[in-house]
Amino acid sequence: MNPRRLTPSMSLLLAFEASARHLSFTRAATELALTQSAVSRQVQALEDLLEVALFRREKRRILLTEAGMRYQKELEAALQRIRSASLQAISHRTGRGAFHLAALPTFTAKWLMPRLNRFYARHPGILVHLHSRVTRFDLDLAGIDAVIAVGDGDWPGLTSYRLMDEHVMPVISPALAASHPIRKPADLAQHSLLQVAARPAVWQRWFEAHGLPVRTMRWGAQFELTTHLIQAVASGIGIGLLPTFLVEDELRQGVLAPALDEAFSTGAGYFFLAPPDKLATPPVAAFRDWLLEESGLPQAAAATPPATCPA
Repeated sequence: MNPRRLTPSMSLLLAFEASARHLSFTRAATELALTQSAVSRQVQALEDLLEVALFRREKRRILLTEAGMRYQKELEAALQRIRSASLQAISHRTGRGAFHLAALPTFTAKWLMPRLNRFYARHPGILVHLHSRVTRFDLDLAGIDAVIAVGDGDWPGLTSYRLMDEHVMPVISPALAASHPIRKPADLAQHSLLQVAARPAVWQRWFEAHGLPVRTMRWGAQFELTTHLIQAVASGIGIGLLPTFLVEDELRQGVLAPALDEAFSTGAGYFFLAPPDKLATPPVAAFRDWLLEESGLPQAAAATPPATCPA
């Protein structure tokens, strides 16, 4: 196949991407500082080159075909990688730049955001673009440079740095604790046990560690976000098993109370992860060094599993 057909010019790709995003040649033309007819001609040239219809023209509007929708999705990720690569090249020269970080939303709100101003004070030329993620994903397709996630640190293809160990504690609303007091671990079996959907085994491990039969657990609702789980516990819906550092404010303010005043180590941890090539860029390397300093956790040698896969 002709290589030119598989590598359209950037002008054709940008015309298509803007048109697909706006579903309008006119708005795309305004964004690209071109005429509407010029954008339309470039999109037509791309369709001719690919021999595929990317848009359906219906009177005064355009709609993406199925092939067009797939092409837009792939192209959007590719353009983001190109922009990211350009920023990285610039950052090598200037020591400045930006990168995209995906992190757990509750960790971001409770731990990262209150500290982030210290990073900006030290590195005023670096921008951290934050994205929320609660499950594994493909970094390349999402245009993400680094991740903060919870687990065992084994993310193939990514270098991992442990930020903190995870210790969880059963927490309850003061009102529920007053009406249904908990005096020993077995008493938790009388309550609805709320959980984060992505980590259903944490309660089971807690019961097993306390020598309690798992069959006695009363499963309550699941939540995608830890923030929502915290709010559900505070409203008295049930008991949550939550990382202690994420509920410090609520415990201090009396919004939540310990159901049992003891922490349990899950064996998991919070990690900063990035591909080795991203760690070689000044912005990501600077953020990693700052994170490790903030965490205060002694660091073993960073682990870089050999394979590549989503994280």
